[in-house]
Amino acid sequence: MIQLKNLVYISDIHAGCQLALCPPGGVGLDNGGKYHPSPFQRKLWKMWRELWDEWIPAATRQEPFGVVLNGDAVEGVHHKATTQISQNPKDQEEIAYQILAPVVDKCKGRYWHIRGTEAHVGSSACDEERLAKRLGAVPNREGQHARWDLWKRVGDGNLVHSLHHVGTTGSQAYESTAVQKELVESFTEAARWRREPPDVIVRSHRHRSIQIRIPTGTDGHETGEAIAVVTPAWQGKTPHVWRIPGGRLATPQFGAILIREAHGELFVRSKVWTVDRSPVE
Repeated sequence: MIQLKNLVYISDIHAGCQLALCPPGGVGLDNGGKYHPSPFQRKLWKMWRELWDEWIPAATRQEPFGVVLNGDAVEGVHHKATTQISQNPKDQEEIAYQILAPVVDKCKGRYWHIRGTEAHVGSSACDEERLAKRLGAVPNREGQHARWDLWKRVGDGNLVHSLHHVGTTGSQAYESTAVQKELVESFTEAARWRREPPDVIVRSHRHRSIQIRIPTGTDGHETGEAIAVVTPAWQGKTPHVWRIPGGRLATPQFGAILIREAHGELFVRSKVWTVDRSPVE
């Protein structure tokens, strides 16, 4: 078992989308052509580099860390979308590999990969499994390199549960509802079977970051917290987002979260960027 005091979460890379990350030098395609990143993608890459070169080293105090990719590493072919760089899974996997291989190097191979939405990553997440194996993700007991969920200890026994999906809402006024329900249901399921409840649950999928904290007793004398957090994404607004309630008015969110134990306390930190709304004309 790999014990860490710092665990970094990224998700929803959607590699292969024209509105997601793309290496600044461009990417070669299967038939010999080459795709060059747009101005938006170059701006996104600048945030990505700031995350790994500045924010994470400072937030972890230069200590060792692990990384969890919490689903949707590739864009896939879905819903008649036309925003892909390429609809060839081989091209999308190569883009994702170029983005994520340096991350695996930075965390010294302490890398876990969660399966995302089948519409993006293939039936039973077959595309994500192939990528995770190529990246050298830590496999589970069944030998899956991309797994459906992950139970992981952070620091001195803090229990963290991670999976990709969580409920969504069409109203920002109720953005916390599904997240708190997920936390409460985690407690209920743990109590039903007399199992240890999680201290933190991590979800993704919504492309919007939020944290929910509720007080909990730890040993009968101190009061701790249980935390539910949803990660930001690394994809801009697709045509689908421009028509859905709650998303069509919002600017996209990019970034990561860090779960860290320091001085006997558990911290959950978020780093979130956005971009300007459409200009006034």
